[in-house]
Amino acid sequence: MKFKNDLPKINITQGRKKELLEFCRELNIHFKDLNLLDLAFHHRSYSNENESHKRYNNERLEFLGDSVLGLATAAFLYEDMVDHPEGELAKIKANVVSEKSLAPIAREKMHINKYLVMGKGEEMSGGRNKDAILADAVEAVIGALYLDQGYVAAEKLVEELIIPEIRKVQSASGNKDYKSFLQEFYQKKYKACPSYELVKKSGPDHDRTFFVVVHLGKVTYGPAKGKNKKEAEQNAAAEACKAMGLEVKE
Repeated sequence: MKFKNDLPKINITQGRKKELLEFCRELNIHFKDLNLLDLAFHHRSYSNENESHKRYNNERLEFLGDSVLGLATAAFLYEDMVDHPEGELAKIKANVVSEKSLAPIAREKMHINKYLVMGKGEEMSGGRNKDAILADAVEAVIGALYLDQGYVAAEKLVEELIIPEIRKVQSASGNKDYKSFLQEFYQKKYKACPSYELVKKSGPDHDRTFFVVVHLGKVTYGPAKGKNKKEAEQNAAAEACKAMGLEVKE
């Protein structure tokens, strides 16, 4: 989908351009149109106080970025937590895309407070460090990157920012997801996926036991048993993690 460029024409100073490029370098992202990125940092309080910048604020980018953030997060959870019901995915998604999660990301990973542009009144009231403003700016940056570079680039940024938050929530739930942890570790290190194989079933139909092994390249771990195939796969992944000395935190 092509979006028409209806941005107000604002001249970016060399000093501001340097700041924006610094932001891009820190996050390893690229913008063809730095006006889009600049717009992502402009709070409505600035446009309210400056007639020449009347429409120059990040609210529309925030609206767009919120949807991109939600889609990218949902897609990751769908692939990552294949053994979990929709309700668990929805709870984690709601947690990690919330203001509570996004504001610390803005401060600690993106340092957005350094780049915000706001009105004098908002500045004096501490707006540069308000959670709501910071979280909105995160979404605006994602929206700007989507417009400038497309969905794949925006999705990559979302995953880099959000996956650590997802892991925190998963760990805090008290359920160790060995299978997801093993897949992430193995994909990152070897650019391949673990392969699970059902090697045996025993017992009557109403009380079956399943035995599964997991193949990591030429190395096989298991068999591990479970009352269903998914449980056996989790247990096989747990054996592999423990054998390799990988710690999956509660």
